Amino acid sequence: MKLVKAIIKPFKLEEVKEALSEIGIEGMTVNEVKGFGRQKGHTEIYRGSEYTVDFLPKVMVDIAVSDNVVSDVVKTITVAAKTGKIGDGKVFVQPLDDVIRIRTGESGDEAL
Repeated sequence: MKLVKAIIKPFKLEEVKEALSEIGIEGMTVNEVKGFGRQKGHTEIYRGSEYTVDFLPKVMVDIAVSDNVVSDVVKTITVAAKTGKIGDGKVFVQPLDDVIRIRTGESGDEAL
């Protein structure tokens, strides 16, 4: 099992969710986060004062999946979240030792 963690632009969340649903992904966890990479933030003027916005709003999507669908999930996210501009985000894939469904006590792939 793997934990796929994607950090994407907020306005792409609905597209990513729909694309994942089409390939059979039934659940995900979404968090609103802030961060920066090469984008390095930007400068804005607010009420006549200039200030730097270092951390830009992003959305982090966590999806626990079986090993046999990891590549499909990663490809689906990268296609759906891509704008072609800097700041599109990143996808991380981490090993997942175990998953337990609290309601039934099922574990492993059955809990997914």
